[in-house]
Amino acid sequence: MGFSISDHENSKRIKLIKFKEDDLDRLIFPFKKHSILSLEYKPFSRFSLAKSLDEVFENKLSKTLNEILNDRKTGTVIVEPEVSNKKFDKDFLIKISTGLAYLIGNPNFDSMSGKYYARFHVKHQDSSDSYLRKAYTNLDLHTDGTYVKEKTDWLIMTKMEEQNVNGGESVILHLDDWEHLDELSQDPVGQQNFIWGSPKSKNVDYKVEHPVFTKDKKGKPTISYIDQFPEPKNMEQGLFLQKLSDSLEESKKKVIFPLPVGSIIFSNNYFWLHGRKAFIEHTGLSRELLRIRGTFFN
Repeated sequence: MGFSISDHENSKRIKLIKFKEDDLDRLIFPFKKHSILSLEYKPFSRFSLAKSLDEVFENKLSKTLNEILNDRKTGTVIVEPEVSNKKFDKDFLIKISTGLAYLIGNPNFDSMSGKYYARFHVKHQDSSDSYLRKAYTNLDLHTDGTYVKEKTDWLIMTKMEEQNVNGGESVILHLDDWEHLDELSQDPVGQQNFIWGSPKSKNVDYKVEHPVFTKDKKGKPTISYIDQFPEPKNMEQGLFLQKLSDSLEESKKKVIFPLPVGSIIFSNNYFWLHGRKAFIEHTGLSRELLRIRGTFFN
């Protein structure tokens, strides 16, 4: 197939896809056809890019990704080269992330960046209004898209670059492994509508209402939650959120691992939560990530 599939060393729920160097070399020519500007301005070019990516892997990559991401038993895949290849720059990582996204579905407009993707840094000094860039604080477990009207079925995070980094490991948790799933997903408070807002940096000028827990087509619980953005209406909701936050962060079922530069983590957003450990302080700390999130093709 041109790529290998295996279980991640930390969890059989996480699948690891590795691309061979020769196949990545075969992407250089078709990728050159598309500049970053054309991908941003011409949405149809992203489909062309994705098709080129799939063809290099005998049109089996799209099928494999769809199967993994839609399978409740798995739902997360990490994509990376077999050999760390430094000749692929940040533009190449944007392109391969774009190709993977458009093999699965349509990305949402990202209000924070004004594009179909967002790039952001975590640095030593920070004056932002979100935990997203707070280097020395844990980014607690959460899902994406809690504060927007659009559906968010899946999420891509790509490690673009890092310097002087210690700590900052990725943390993810599968909903079905969480020790308190039954207790809290069946709590009537978790099924009430909560108000969800966002800080100014997100560039979203409205609020939405939805429960923390709903159910999928098979009656399995799904979650939409982030600790910073809910606005509890009363004591009952406030205490429920505190209990939820504590039980997620205290879970022994969290999967914690470093994500190498050039790696892409691709997760179902309904039954996987994600976060990050705090970094060890360093004045030269710098990490750049790329994010794409969106919906599956019907």
